[in-house]
Amino acid sequence: MIDLATWNLSIPVGVPATTIQTPVLVGGYQDYYFKANNGSVFFWAPVNGTVTESASYPRSELRETFADSKLRNWTYPSADNFLRAAVAVNQVPSTGKVVIGQIHAFGSSKPMVKLEFQYKTKTATANIVAKVRGNPLDEEGQVITVLSGVKLNQRFTYTLHLSPKGALSVTVNSAQWSTRVDPTWAPKLLYFKAGVYTQDNEGYETEAGAATFYVLKIDHTTAAAAKTTK
Repeated sequence: MIDLATWNLSIPVGVPATTIQTPVLVGGYQDYYFKANNGSVFFWAPVNGTVTESASYPRSELRETFADSKLRNWTYPSADNFLRAAVAVNQVPSTGKVVIGQIHAFGSSKPMVKLEFQYKTKTATANIVAKVRGNPLDEEGQVITVLSGVKLNQRFTYTLHLSPKGALSVTVNSAQWSTRVDPTWAPKLLYFKAGVYTQDNEGYETEAGAATFYVLKIDHTTAAAAKTTK
């Protein structure tokens, strides 16, 4: 069962794109772009969908919140921060690219981390790629292939982990890449996102990104909380 009480949802309708607030999600909200059934959640974002402010591409994507819909933002030194998911990508646009998880920076159009499914028609498989900005002024960042050979509709797991000391790791199934982020990130407000952010904006509505999440969980573990569980 995926707990929707820690998220709001952006869907690609309206100008700018519409946000579905947390209590509405928890109350059972569903539409063409978002369906929660039998413990899993399905996201669909067509290439001709509308976009959020300052974005170029459509999304059906969750954004971290508190249960009362207030946006949840955090600094990485304040806790051990995890986003864990089990997901299958069901459809890709003609570019083959769908973002399925992010560590975003509040007030910025550029995230710290994007986890992207990059499908190649020639091989009928995808690379799972992490795009990482090592510091807040880094415009391009690194592009790291974490795992290759993933098929459409194949279930896999991922974890984005950012420790209080700035150790960043991206794990996909058993493959892991890690680094240490620049300390200039330390005062920046961050938040998690997950779902389908379709990296294409040309074509008909039948062209889209789609994914099914079977597990989706956020953890922010403070040192005090960790001590009480020992």
